[in-house]
Amino acid sequence: MSTDPETQPHVGCSIGADGRITFDLPPGSPEGQRLLLGLRPKKGQPEETVHVIDFEPAGERRCTVLDAHPVLAEGRWDVYLLPEPGAERQRVRAGLRDLRALVDGHRRHRPSPVAVRIPYMTKDGHLAVRAWLRTTHVEAEAVDVTGRSMTVRARLHGVSLQEGAVVSLGLRGAGATARTVEPRAEDEGRSLSFTVDYAELAGGTPSGAGVWDVFVRPAAQAPRIRVGRLLDDLADRKEIVVYPTADVGGAALRPYYTVDNDLSVEVGANA
Repeated sequence: MSTDPETQPHVGCSIGADGRITFDLPPGSPEGQRLLLGLRPKKGQPEETVHVIDFEPAGERRCTVLDAHPVLAEGRWDVYLLPEPGAERQRVRAGLRDLRALVDGHRRHRPSPVAVRIPYMTKDGHLAVRAWLRTTHVEAEAVDVTGRSMTVRARLHGVSLQEGAVVSLGLRGAGATARTVEPRAEDEGRSLSFTVDYAELAGGTPSGAGVWDVFVRPAAQAPRIRVGRLLDDLADRKEIVVYPTADVGGAALRPYYTVDNDLSVEVGANA
C-alpha cells in the first residue's frame, strides 16, 4: 500500500447526529473506487474486520455513506481507498472533517447499546474513525477541581441509578483495592454528581504512586460502568483536556482522561 504522503489521496467527511458518516472524494476523482475501513488490530495480530463501501456520484464529487448500522466494533478504524478491483489499497490523508453535529452530543440521551463514532486525523495526517460500543455508559459532563478534591457531574446512558448505587474508584493493578463514594442522584436517577476527596485517595495508595480508575455501580448487584467522556467531537482527550495538579500531604494528584477517554485520577510523589 502507498505510504508516500505526496501520492496518497485525500478524503473528507461529515458526520450526522445519528452516526452516519459521509466520505467525499475530491472533484475529478476516477470512477470505480471503493472505501475500506479496517479495524486496527492489537500489536502483533492480523487484521480481521473490514467494511467496504462504494462511492456514488454527488454533483461534481463522489461520496459514500457509512450508515449507523452495522454498528462498528470498539476500536480505531483506519480508512483506505481501493482504486480498482484487485488493486493494492491506499491509506488516505484526512481532508476537511465536519464534526459539528457531535459537539453537543453529551446532551442527548443514548439508549443501550451506546455506539459512538468520531472521525479524526492521526498524528501522521491519515484519516481514521474512533469507535466505542458499550452496553451502558456514564458520561462525565463536567469535572471541577480544587486543591482538596474533584467533583464530577455525569449522565447515565442505557441505565439509571437504583437503590444501592455507588461510585467506585479502583486502584489499577491492585485487585480489589477500591474506594467508594455516595452519588447524589438527579433527574430521576439519569444524572448524578459526586465528590472525591484527594486525601483519601493519597492515603489509600500504598506505594505512594498509582492510578485510580473511576466507575459507577448503578445498583447494589449491578456491574460497574466506566466513567468517561465519549459523546462529543474529541476522539483523543488525553493531551487536550488537562486538569491542574493538587498537592495533598506531599502527594500530587490530578484527574485525567486515558487513551480511551475514560476518567482516572493519577497519584504521584510531589516534585
